[in-house]
Amino acid sequence: MGEVLSQDEIDALLNALSDGQVDAEEIKTTKIKKKVRVYDFRRPNKFSKDQIHSLQNIYENYCRSLTTYLSGHLHSVIETKVSSIEQITYDEFIRSLPNPTILSLYTLNPLEGTLLMEMSPALAFAIIDRLLGGQGQGSEKNRDLTEIERTIISHRAQQMINLIGEAWSEVIPNEPEYIVLETNPQFTQIVAPNEMIILVTLEVRVGEMVGMVNMCLPYLVLESVLDKLSTLFLFSTQAKVTSKEQVDAIRRKIEWAKVDMTTLLGHSEILVRDLLELAPGDVIPLMQNVKEALPVYVGNFRKFKGIPGLHGEHLAVQITEIVEEGRDQDG
Repeated sequence: MGEVLSQDEIDALLNALSDGQVDAEEIKTTKIKKKVRVYDFRRPNKFSKDQIHSLQNIYENYCRSLTTYLSGHLHSVIETKVSSIEQITYDEFIRSLPNPTILSLYTLNPLEGTLLMEMSPALAFAIIDRLLGGQGQGSEKNRDLTEIERTIISHRAQQMINLIGEAWSEVIPNEPEYIVLETNPQFTQIVAPNEMIILVTLEVRVGEMVGMVNMCLPYLVLESVLDKLSTLFLFSTQAKVTSKEQVDAIRRKIEWAKVDMTTLLGHSEILVRDLLELAPGDVIPLMQNVKEALPVYVGNFRKFKGIPGLHGEHLAVQITEIVEEGRDQDG
């Protein structure tokens, strides 16, 4: 079907013809150029836009789970996002990797075939440094892992792969299985070099350090679920229902979180002149009745009232009252 002109375009064309700016015969003899779309038969696009969007949704959900996992284990500010999704050959992907790097091979049963997760060395060393008590700084130069570092990263990779299985559970029930950790890209020939893959690149920020995680998804592995990926895209905007198991899991993690609890014994106001004249043995009266319960703070919020005392040889406070939400709160 030819292009339909708007009324404004028709009026402009008629005015140009009447003014002699455009020759009618020239318009008739102008050859219509066919639009040619370049197609590389060596790199055929096997994934549709709907399937790419579905993968985008899957790995955005994975990023949220990964952020929660790394934040809890590294006790640091973590930011994770999907940087890009592209179709390339497996050979192009392998050639783009540094040597050594961190390669984790795994399967998603019942899908047939092997998938691959590549973690940049900078990110791996930042995670190791953070777990061993450092500030999360990466190595100054790329090097192979020691046995201890290999064990640490292997355990983290297994957990990250389990989270991949959870993200894919919307498409197909699966059981992720970690296979092995490799550092040489030449030893990880999971498909033929000319086979097409989907490369999902995630950007992970640990404190001030930024690293990458690449997800290699071969077409041969995903071929059996491509129809489900298209269907998933159609329903991806529907509201998600949180199961009771998920709520309980979140509650258990929150219950193990550590918070500071403090008790205010009292306060007093004195002149700067009196403060300068204080000497050992002087007594400062507090604006607190000895018969009144003391405020007990959880973080910055007043949550309880209690009476001070001893528990063995340690100072303690006995909770006598729970401060209801919205009442007796400090602004």
